[in-house]
Amino acid sequence: MKDNKIGKKFLPIGTVVLLKGGTKRVMINGFCTMAEGKKDEVWDYSGCPFPEGMISSKQVLLFDHEQITEVCHMGLVDAEEKEFKKELKEFLETTNNKK
Repeated sequence: MKDNKIGKKFLPIGTVVLLKGGTKRVMINGFCTMAEGKKDEVWDYSGCPFPEGMISSKQVLLFDHEQITEVCHMGLVDAEEKEFKKELKEFLETTNNKK
């Protein structure tokens, strides 16, 4: 069953999504990732092709929440994930206030 609700960022690790203009699904495997050599550019998510997974470090996909058009499968949401999201939100709020 597909859950097409994109919802609030940040979606859980393991969530499988389709990106705007994409034909290949992507699995979210990280948050707030910087592009190599571009420390001033931070993307909401990092991901890898689904279902293959991370075969090579050259296959890391960086994308923002707004680029997601469909949530094909939601990753695990449990107490540990909720606590992490709380800490991530606090960190981002602190970081954004320093700018």
